This record gives sequence, structure tokens and C-alpha cells, in this order.
Amino acid sequence: METSFNGLRVVAFESRHAEGLEKLISYYGGVPQVAPSMREVPLSEATEALVFAEKLFEGNFDIVILLTGVGTRTLAEVVSTRYPRDRFIEALKRVNIVARGPKPVAALREMGLKPDILIPEPNTWRDILITLDNSLKLKNSRIAVQEYGVSNPDLLAGLRERGAMVTAVPIYRWALPEDITPLHNAIKAIASFDADISLFTNAQQVHHLIQVATDDGLKQKLYEGFKRVAIGSIGPTTTEALREVSLGVDYEPNSPKMGNLVREMARRGAALARKKQIAFANGVDTNGWKRIDMVWTKDQASQYASSTTLNSVFMKACRREPTDYTPIWLMRQAGRYMREYRELRAKVPFIELCKSPELAAEVTLMAVDHLAVDAAIIFTDILVILEPLGVELEFSKGEGPVIKKPLRTITALDTLRNFEPHALEFVYDAVRVTRRALDPDIALIGFAGAPFTVASYAIEGGGSRNYENTKGLIYQDSGAWHALMERLVDATASYLNAQIVAGADAVQLFDSWVGCLSPDDYREFVVPHMSKLIRSLKPGVPVIHFGTDTSSLLELMKEAGGDVIGLDWRVDLREAWARLGHDVAVQGNLDPVALFSSPSEIQRRARNIIEKAESRPGHIFNLGHGILPGTPVDHVLALVDAVHEYSSK
Repeated sequence: METSFNGLRVVAFESRHAEGLEKLISYYGGVPQVAPSMREVPLSEATEALVFAEKLFEGNFDIVILLTGVGTRTLAEVVSTRYPRDRFIEALKRVNIVARGPKPVAALREMGLKPDILIPEPNTWRDILITLDNSLKLKNSRIAVQEYGVSNPDLLAGLRERGAMVTAVPIYRWALPEDITPLHNAIKAIASFDADISLFTNAQQVHHLIQVATDDGLKQKLYEGFKRVAIGSIGPTTTEALREVSLGVDYEPNSPKMGNLVREMARRGAALARKKQIAFANGVDTNGWKRIDMVWTKDQASQYASSTTLNSVFMKACRREPTDYTPIWLMRQAGRYMREYRELRAKVPFIELCKSPELAAEVTLMAVDHLAVDAAIIFTDILVILEPLGVELEFSKGEGPVIKKPLRTITALDTLRNFEPHALEFVYDAVRVTRRALDPDIALIGFAGAPFTVASYAIEGGGSRNYENTKGLIYQDSGAWHALMERLVDATASYLNAQIVAGADAVQLFDSWVGCLSPDDYREFVVPHMSKLIRSLKPGVPVIHFGTDTSSLLELMKEAGGDVIGLDWRVDLREAWARLGHDVAVQGNLDPVALFSSPSEIQRRARNIIEKAESRPGHIFNLGHGILPGTPVDHVLALVDAVHEYSSK
């Protein structure tokens, strides 16, 4: 994917870095209109700063929180007008210094100081509180907070709720620029539909924009204009400010830096602007909207969407038809590596997220909007199918799924209930909502755990290294094993067919644990059941058959069935496809850990895999398993772009 605005009109709001922002937009092929919208005005009387210094010298503070680089420098300058600079520096050495991000760190470095605690990105007030909770005892602590522009009542209140004694130290305030002509012109451009993309790099810009638009009598027209303009926000604080004034954010980079915002909006801005303009044309109020509100066509009964999806690059690859480029999607493409997902999960337990159709759909769509992948996969878990069967399940924080009463005896197996498909209606609802809001060019994948892996979870009670309980049942009572597999096959077939009816364009079976079996055991205890399951699915809907550590099982997996065989990273794609035969499509197979390497190494490895596919129709690029927590989002974007760009050549 080309990282370019392609001549789109980009209205951006900035202050100190307006010139640099304009150059960045031009560099990425945009037509910039940058409006300085705020300036920092030092307080005419620095009373609070000097009082703070006196208390600091007297040892009356335990913690000093520095929120900005400019504020840190200004604080030092103000104190130095009355006291020796070295005295101030020595006093800071005696307290715990907390720096909110790299800018205060740079200011401290100029004084020969280092922070004791660095707040991680995205450096919000919530991150400050979470980090301090994990690092220091706040009760009865004496804390000074260097403020900037406006006070942050949430931060101050959060510290006081933890028992801290808090002193706010204001250094400067925000004001409108002395020349607000560029701001007037930016408002007129958006209000008259002469802009495609808008960028915000500070929360205060939002308030000043609305203030000036109101004074100009253009507030209503400005809001109408924003309904067709893709809005990019630098980070959570700015996003909150936009939402407070009823403006939705279409894109927020994972890392809150100006360069990231511009680059990633150059990458996704055109698609997001097009999406917003289509929604607006179809009657959607796109101010404050959610992803699930999207309407791609007014006539929901139209065959346009379904035919477009059927001929999408992903669906063609599933059918081994020629494509203009190699499609890519990623297992766990909506997951903990994404800040937006982590923020949602901090509010909503995992299983509740799975069981809330609108939230599950929003998360599914989130990954597509950010990554520009060619398929979405519905957000749920392979084990939700167990609850309707009567298996008690809970998701423990940090430990994953736990089965309360593992199925390790004949008596336990006899307690299983008949599967009622309607018990998983929340999954089908999530599929319906997602398919309606998803770009017709993007396929939607439904999924389920393969019977062996689901059975293993139910028998082991959770994760396992040797699967001794599962294999013990297989070896000691094969009749009970086959009976359990038959129950799971029937349930899984009903479950997947219901997802297909709801709108899934393809389905994937995850057999993540089946690699623990020998070929002989797989042939006897898995193949008959997988074959029956795949034959039971709606004809014409592509089935992806995926397993891990399955190098010795590939031919048997093909025998069991599937239009696409998923390959993990432990096999060579060229050799594996030759073993399978080229009458089946393949998916894979980059090692997920490779995403922790440099972008250039990721690109090299992606090219290597694409070359091994030898331009043969039927290759879908994916990882060999899911994206790992902690994976840099920038590296995931680099992979998606590398696959699209290299394969299109």
C-alpha cells in the first residue's frame, strides 16, 4: 500500500511545529493547510512556581510530576530568576521525578538530570496514575504537579483519591494565536467541503477551533463539514477532547507522535475519507459515529455488496483464482498489541466483550481500519461453544481460559447437554453487525475451534504441554473419545453454518493443539471427524483448515478437507505446498516473532515467503499463528504494506 495522501486536501491544527507539520504533509503528497491554533503564554506572575521552589528547598515534596518539556524548562527559568540554578537542580535530585514522556526527559537532560519514573505512551493522565500505582506508595505522599495550559482535574483528583497531598504548579496558559487568520481559513475550508482530512495534535486546539467557529457564526456549518472529513487525532487526550464536542475520531496512531499521525493518515486517510463520505451520502450522522454505524449502500437488499465480496481478492485466493496481489490478514489482528483494544479491555472483561455483539463487531472493524488487511475475522473465542454444552468456563486474567470441571471420565462426558445453536446468538449478531458495516471489498471470516483442540481444552482443563489427559482418554477409551468428537462435530457444524447464514463469507477451523499427535493417531482419531465436519458445512463457502506444529500431518489435513490449508512457520511454504498439491490453496506463514525484528527484516522475510509461492494463485499471506502481545503496531503495518507492494509487482 502506498503511503501517500495522493493530492488530498489536509487541514491541520498545530502551534509550535506548524512549519514542520506542513512539510510532512507535503512530503506525503498532501495539499496542506496548517492553522496555528494555540500559543503558550507565560503567567505574568510566577507566584506558584516560586512558592513551589521554596517548598522544594525545604524538603516538603516527595514526588514532582513534570508534564511537558516546555513547562519543565519554563519552571527552571522562573526559579532561576530568584535562586541559583544549581540549587534547584540539587533539590530535584532529592525527590522522585516523574516525567510524562520524552519531552520532559529532554528538558531534564539539559539540567543533567534523569527521571526516576518515565510514563509510557500514550502518556495520558490515566497512564500516570497506573504507573505510579505500580511504582510508588502514594498515600500521604507530597506531590507537586507541573501543569500546562489548563489544569487536569482528573489527574489531581486521582492522586488525592489515593491519599496524596497535591500541589498544582501552573507555569503557562493557552491562548489563541495572535494572528487567527489561518484558523478562520481552516474553518471556512472544512465548512465549505474544501477539505478531505483534518489532523489534531493537541486537545486545546479543539476548544479553540470551536470557540473561533462560534465567534464567526460558522459552528453549525463546521460540524456539517466535518461529517465528510476524516479526522485524525494524535492520541487519547486529544481524542477525548474531540468526543467531548461531539466529533468522532476516524484514526488515532498507536504511538502519539506527530510524525506517526501524518504518516499513518497518509496511509489510511484516503480510505477513511471515502468511507466517511459514503456514509454521509447514505444518511449516517458521522459526527460522533462508531464503526458499526457504517452504511455502504442505501439498498440493504442489493446484490452489489455480496457480489463485490465474492469477487474480493481474498475470496478469489480461496478459490485459487488469479489476483492482482497477495491478500493478507492476520490471526489475532484485533488483540492486546493494539492500544485501542487494551483500553477497551481495561473497561470490559474478555468474555463480556465476546458476548456483546456491538463491541465484538467494533473490535473486528477496528483492526481492518488500522491495518488495511483484506479480510476481517469475527471477534470471539474458540471455547464459547463449550458453555452451551454444559462445560463451565472462565477466563482468568493472565492465565487464559480455565475449565472448572474437566471432562476426564465417562461420567463427566455423560453430563454434556445437546448443543442449541441459539445459545450463541451473540456471535451471529456480531457477524451480522460486522458484515453490514464492513467494506464489501473485505471478506468476513467466521471461525470455530476444531473438535480435537476444543476437546483437549475440555479434558485438560486449560493449557497443557504433554496432553496426557487427552491422549489418556484416546488410548484407554477410544469409544468415549469418538463419542465426544461426534458431539463436537455436530455442534461445530451447526455453529459455523449459523455464522455463514449471518454473513460470514469464509470460515476457519483452528486446530491449534493437534500437532501433539502422531500421523497414525491423527489418521485414526481426527481425520474421520474433521472430514464429516467439513462436509457438513454450507457448500461454496471456503473453509480454511489451520493447525500448528503440523508438518508431519499436512497430507492428512488435506485428506480431512478444506479449501485452504493453513501453514505455521515451522515448514517451508514452497515445500509444504508441493507436498499438499497445488489443487488446494495455502495460508501463511511468517513466524509471529519476526514482527519484533526491524521493518527491513520483516520486509525481507515477507518477500521470501511471497517468492516461495511463485505467483501461483491460491496464496493468502498470514502469520504462522496469532500476533503476539507487545508486537509493535508499526511493524504490523510494515508487514501489510510489504505484502501488498511486493506481490503487486
